[in-house]
Amino acid sequence: MFSRFTNIINALQALDKTYSNSEIVRKILRCFPKSWILKVTAIEEAKNLNILPLEDLIGSLMTHELSMQKKDDDEEKEKKKKKIVALKSSLIEDSEDDNENEELAFITRNS
Repeated sequence: MFSRFTNIINALQALDKTYSNSEIVRKILRCFPKSWILKVTAIEEAKNLNILPLEDLIGSLMTHELSMQKKDDDEEKEKKKKKIVALKSSLIEDSEDDNENEELAFITRNS
């Protein structure tokens, strides 16, 4: 996203339209989806956007993105573990049902 944004800003500069650092920072923060609203709000409240260097903003956003990816990966691993446990449990229940059915069939035949 940052490289596309930079390309747009550079193209606008070639057309004699320049933006200050604070305008660029604000434009970047406005473009994020709703899932990022908490991080954007935290940055807006904790930092002075008039003097926040663009590199610091990008670094903070990339760090947040990496931590979100790690959390998603951890949740995915937990889901896989739960699925495996559920599968093992259902296999045990199926074998018990088969034994009960065999016993019932044997009793029925002998009667």
